[in-house]
Amino acid sequence: MTDRPIADYAVIGDTCTTALIARDGSLDWLCWPKHDGPAVFLALLDHERGGSCRLALDGLSGTSRRYLPGTNILETTFVTATGRAVLTDFMPLHPHESVPEEGPDGHARGRVVRRLACVAGRVSGRWLLRPSFDYARAPTEAAADSETCLRFRGGGDAIRAACTVPLALSGGAAEGAFALTAGGRADLVILHGEGEGKGEEDAAEGMPGAVDASLAATRAYWEEWSGRCTYDGPYREAVLRSALTLKLLTHGPSGGIVAAATAGLPEAVPGNRNYDYRYVWMRDASFTVTAFVNLGYDREAAEFLRFLREADASRGRDLHLMYALKGPVPVEECLDHLRGWRGVGPVRIGNAAADQEQYDIYGEFLVALHGYLEAVEFDPPVKVNDHLPEALGHLTDHILRARHAPDHGLWEMRTEKRQSLHTKAMLWVGLDRAVQIARSDPKHRLADAATIERWERAAAEIRAEYHARGWNASRGAYTMAYGADELDAAVLRAVLFDAFDPDDPRVARTLERVGAELGAGDLVYRYRIDDGLEGAEATFTACAFWRVGCLALAGRNGEATALFERLLARGNDLGLFAEEIDAESGEQRGNVPQGFTHMAVINHAVRLAAARDGETPTDEPDCRAEESDALPA
Repeated sequence: MTDRPIADYAVIGDTCTTALIARDGSLDWLCWPKHDGPAVFLALLDHERGGSCRLALDGLSGTSRRYLPGTNILETTFVTATGRAVLTDFMPLHPHESVPEEGPDGHARGRVVRRLACVAGRVSGRWLLRPSFDYARAPTEAAADSETCLRFRGGGDAIRAACTVPLALSGGAAEGAFALTAGGRADLVILHGEGEGKGEEDAAEGMPGAVDASLAATRAYWEEWSGRCTYDGPYREAVLRSALTLKLLTHGPSGGIVAAATAGLPEAVPGNRNYDYRYVWMRDASFTVTAFVNLGYDREAAEFLRFLREADASRGRDLHLMYALKGPVPVEECLDHLRGWRGVGPVRIGNAAADQEQYDIYGEFLVALHGYLEAVEFDPPVKVNDHLPEALGHLTDHILRARHAPDHGLWEMRTEKRQSLHTKAMLWVGLDRAVQIARSDPKHRLADAATIERWERAAAEIRAEYHARGWNASRGAYTMAYGADELDAAVLRAVLFDAFDPDDPRVARTLERVGAELGAGDLVYRYRIDDGLEGAEATFTACAFWRVGCLALAGRNGEATALFERLLARGNDLGLFAEEIDAESGEQRGNVPQGFTHMAVINHAVRLAAARDGETPTDEPDCRAEESDALPA
């Protein structure tokens, strides 16, 4: 067996955790009971040692797949030499009778349901189930409660399996053979934990009639959630898929939002850029909040504020770059027993970047907070409102203290700290949004006039400084850090936040240089320097979408629209994106699905809609497949 392309994977989930399922129906990644918990299935990173739940059909000749409209329920159709079958995969998430003010908005059932139905002719094959607990570090013990209900234990964890066909144990694995005619089903339900009582009765609730009921309830939950999306533009399908994907990356019990569903997928092949993204990055989560707000999902934004309120009792005094869903971020370690995707190791869990200093996060959070407060017309729930003055004061104090300090920057390079241009720009953005929040406060309690004026003066000084010190005359561009020669695609993002004027000739020249030196057709590298890591990383997908926004700001809406549509076509067949794209092969790279990419899809679809509504395009769409590497002036 060879490792499947990253783009082969679909994602399902229940807002507690996610599972990745390949085009052929193999479930190759699942961490339980939460996103950053230990993996139970991880063939994604080692198909020999890592467990999976596979479907092996006899005489398979073709597959197709889709999500049921407006849901995260995956439907895969298999054509064999003798018939056709449909596999429906979902993690049950049932609606509450009434949604509470805070906390999960649905009831996650802690299970994966796999319903295989023969819809024409006859099909035969096998379910192949082999868990591998604690990232395949713990041995698996298996026992049968009945011929259709099994238990697996290992590493202090447990799962149960119930099936409509007999399951035969062989060591720590199980096989269930089936032969179906039209109308026949071979359903498999995998449940987390030991359960209550003997197991057979509890596990058996997942069988035929209950599967139908759970599927209907889960579909109702997702359709109701999708129905609240306020975007109704030409890219609604792509926007809604991105929104549904971001919702899967939320954690209902805590309100946190993880950066991606996976760990250890490489950003360079070969290379050693393999990190664990199953944590709450302040930057990624804050920008995801902005995407939710842009679509009318204010509750998700409020839930992230709840996460911060409960994770950071200092109310902004000690804001961190990164959080685990509960407790501290684990120490980074390498799983040397795993070969890694396509043999590219090391596989890392935990993340050492948690100890980095990245001061742009204060600006990021204030952008999200400002967007949320605007969406709720500056009348947030009491638990948010009560802490606003204190939080706003702490956040702005952080900015004022950090304004002259070097940091590790947006890209988390494991090198020495520098005076990062993007960081300085985001400090200005943070103060600018703080001023807007304070001036919009109907009760005038967030800051007095003298404080607001102090923020405005500091913002003006910061802006003047990074415009003067960030410009490199010999390069004819704003560069990555003060006194540096390297270009950085993060300047595109700073332009989108109004930290730079897109009509400024220096900014236009910078965008030209970034396109010429970092561009690869429609794609964009974040930088092209020696960062101390092995291998040449792929292009960073979000950077390409930022380019769309810069074109729209320049009034070049036709070019922006054409580029946006070409970028959307680079997602997989389900509209999912990883973190990066290899410029030569076009293959997805890095952890998947990546929240940073999907929020860029949403925010730029919204930006293009605003540009269409607010002004007349100055050019015509360019639908050619190729484009100059240079960003238009």
